[in-house]
Amino acid sequence: MPTEPQSKTPRGLLSRLECRLFEYRKAVLWLLALFTVVMGWFALQLRMDAGFEKQLPIGHEYIDTFSTYRDDLLGANRLIVVVRARDGDIWSSDGLRRLYDVTQTVTYLPFVQRASVLSLWTPNAFVNEITEEGFRADPLVPGTVTPEHLGAEEISAIAHSTAQGGFVGTLVSRDQRSAMVSAELKEFDADGKRLDYMAFNRLLESELRQRFEDAAFEIQIIGFAKQVGDIAEGAVSVLEFCLLALLLTGLAVYWYCHSIRLTLLALGCSLASLIWQFGSLRLLGFGLDPLAVLVPFLVFAIGVSHGVQQINFIVREIALGKSTYDAARASFSGLLIPGVLALVTAFVSFITLWLIPIPMVRELAITASLGVGYKIITNLLMLPLVASMLTLGADYAQIAERSRQQRAHWLRGVAGLAQWSRARWVLTVAALLLGVAVWQSHGRVVGSLQAGAPELRSEARFNQDALAIASGYDIGLDWLSVVFEQDVGGCEQVALGQYQDRFVWAMQGVPGVLSVQSFSTAMRQYNEGYNEGNPKMNVVPVDPLNYSALANEVARKPGLMRADCSMTAAHLFLADHKAATISTVIDAVKAFRAEHSAAGIRIRLASGNAGVLAAVNEEVEKSELPMLLYVYAAIALLVFLVYRDWRAVLTCCLPLTIGTFIGYWFMKELQIGLTIATLPVMVLAVGVGVDYAFYIYNRLQLHLSHGQPIVKAAEHALLEVGVATIFTAITLAIGVATWAFSELQFQADMGLLLAFMFIVNMVMAMTVLPAFAVLLERIAPRRTPLRVSDALLH
Repeated sequence: MPTEPQSKTPRGLLSRLECRLFEYRKAVLWLLALFTVVMGWFALQLRMDAGFEKQLPIGHEYIDTFSTYRDDLLGANRLIVVVRARDGDIWSSDGLRRLYDVTQTVTYLPFVQRASVLSLWTPNAFVNEITEEGFRADPLVPGTVTPEHLGAEEISAIAHSTAQGGFVGTLVSRDQRSAMVSAELKEFDADGKRLDYMAFNRLLESELRQRFEDAAFEIQIIGFAKQVGDIAEGAVSVLEFCLLALLLTGLAVYWYCHSIRLTLLALGCSLASLIWQFGSLRLLGFGLDPLAVLVPFLVFAIGVSHGVQQINFIVREIALGKSTYDAARASFSGLLIPGVLALVTAFVSFITLWLIPIPMVRELAITASLGVGYKIITNLLMLPLVASMLTLGADYAQIAERSRQQRAHWLRGVAGLAQWSRARWVLTVAALLLGVAVWQSHGRVVGSLQAGAPELRSEARFNQDALAIASGYDIGLDWLSVVFEQDVGGCEQVALGQYQDRFVWAMQGVPGVLSVQSFSTAMRQYNEGYNEGNPKMNVVPVDPLNYSALANEVARKPGLMRADCSMTAAHLFLADHKAATISTVIDAVKAFRAEHSAAGIRIRLASGNAGVLAAVNEEVEKSELPMLLYVYAAIALLVFLVYRDWRAVLTCCLPLTIGTFIGYWFMKELQIGLTIATLPVMVLAVGVGVDYAFYIYNRLQLHLSHGQPIVKAAEHALLEVGVATIFTAITLAIGVATWAFSELQFQADMGLLLAFMFIVNMVMAMTVLPAFAVLLERIAPRRTPLRVSDALLH
């Protein structure tokens, strides 16, 4: 064990804390080890947890409408299963029998609302026929026909009724090769048990795909439940790539410090905080959402960054002749302030995610904040305490000193950028780059830029199924339900039908709208039917008694109205759920509502899955700027409180600002939308960028306090921590860049975005920060020598 050093009487709170911790280091480490074991037990019980309700923004106008009328409208949590004949069409005894079996299976799946199941075989699918006696509604498949007795005559009659009833393009594809079964899902069953999306996805595969798909028929399945299930299945690859990143990071850290023990120490401390994080989530009753599965490993990356800085400090001190014990103590006291400053800033950054009133995002904010908070203990306290227990001999000190000199040699060129003759060119380029990045980041999209599930690859089975279904049916798989409210008992108020008719006419020409189903269009159809099919009667009736009678007929069709006519709906089926498509349609509805008002009638947005996505996109867009302002305000406040210098605030924030806008530009070029999955990554990038700036500026302030001129202080700061900063950025970038090969598209996108942001923030911190510090010193030179706290001088 290393000999306890004879040090001077400690001064200041930090010195007293250092003495107490290292005096009782064994007891502290035993407590931390015990805590890790306990939290590891709970971490093993953590499970994936997805939920439709967790993605609904709290208090949003659209979600209020969705919640109010969720039992009266087409549900947003919808399951669609398509039976497709590989050869020929669906009109065969085998095809219709297969459709019947699938319909029965879907009907009796858990969490399916049985009354909502719709296919050719369900009683709620009927054809409206105009006869001499008037209007008649018959089931598409007569009750006398059974799957076991399907002859050519019965099949022909069903096909004729399907075409006559207008179900080609809705229940049967336009090419007649497939037929659809749709159903609404409940989040909770009668016993209050919550839908497990991962288990339900496995049930869909076993009970539908594996059971009914063969050489003759293909089974296609889409819907929120299937999408989340596939994402969760793909999330297994997240662990594989994170392990690969861990391995690459370990190899790089070993190359950097040439010590297996120090390498395992850096990785082990970061893993300890990950265990604590998972255990805390389990204790809080949370699971790990598939869309947030990357966040813990992103926080792990922050831990590695701080661990490398600690090891860099320890190795440098050993190379200068100190014992491992003394080097560990120096590392603790020298990096505690900038480390806590950086981690608290990252903590505040993640906490700002709570501003977005989406339960999943708020759960993610807690997840990330816990991880960052634990880093303060594991990387700034545990790591130097464990390091002090190690023994590294003189040979290692000589190797470390030789490596330090070699690295300092090639880094002197970078450190030379702090000279004013070069710094002004750095600042000129930085200013131009900031201007271009700000300009190019305009027009970035909030929401999805892909037609299918953006979290999955375009070649994924879900997206292929979605593309095939969308191309074969007239009704889009994405729809926006617009609600029209009036006073209860208004079934004789013809003004509502006529007003909605004008709305439907206006919406049919909006780009992205494929078709419209509404109360008013149903009224037109019924009015024509009851008048012997006269095309002139394809209008909303103006006679109140006739209008009321037809409203009672329309009420038989689910999803269009309430029986008392207090609510009627118009369903706008969209070409896709891209952010541009949804926003265009939403704007068109709002414009109509503003320009065409009607007394006693209120238009409410919006239900349907597009309504939910619109609400999420609006909340993300509304929260983005306040979040960034809060983050930068927190950074500025913390930096000023620690350094008591306005120059420090500007110097640390400018590189971060440039890096943020370059990141937005990168997202736009790669067509990565700002979503609830990508927003935390941008917040993380800010956190890591702050780390680089704080560690460099901390050493800069220290050398200034020793009386060095600004140029020399900047050069020495870069020589001391520049290698660790560059090494950390490159190592982490290489690690996350491997995610580009993941089967999850959003993991691949996040890997590229993070790798890019790690490098950009490192370059900004290494070049713009010292150059800007030199500029500020020239513009506003200090009148008195710089004084810093004992903490920074220690």
